[in-house]
Amino acid sequence: MDIFEAIKKRYSCRAYQDKPVEEEKLNAILNAARLAPSARNFQDWRFVVVTDANTRKSLVPACNNQAFIGQAPIVLACCSTTQYLMRCSQPAGPIDVAIAMEHIALAATSLGLATCWVGSFYPDQIRNILQIPTHIGVIELMTLGCPADQPNEPKRLALDQIVCRERWTF
Repeated sequence: MDIFEAIKKRYSCRAYQDKPVEEEKLNAILNAARLAPSARNFQDWRFVVVTDANTRKSLVPACNNQAFIGQAPIVLACCSTTQYLMRCSQPAGPIDVAIAMEHIALAATSLGLATCWVGSFYPDQIRNILQIPTHIGVIELMTLGCPADQPNEPKRLALDQIVCRERWTF
């Protein structure tokens, strides 16, 4: 599968088969994250890979009671180790982690797996469950596994609604 096909096929999966992800696929996906670019090459992302069924189920209340969190065979806690503010005034950590996470999502899609970005969670509860230190930013969670649902055709704005040339014309 080429990159454009993976981009078109990637979707937010909220139903997973009760089937483990092969270790070689998981390692390939995590390696894709490792290869992502980061501000000043900090490589500040860190990932807690959660496969234990009881731990995954304990994450459900911390994720606004989204049941699919406990159903997915893998939940990734995607964290950042930096508080660095880039010259553009944006924090590097969330951006770096987001880039790595999209590498994960596209790599998973190319391997026939599915993911879902999860932003509805309580960071302090996630920290407590996964023993993540308070100085580490819990940026996002991501589920990963074999999909048990089908993607809906996403509604997307037309290019001319999101792109202008040379200057702001919206």
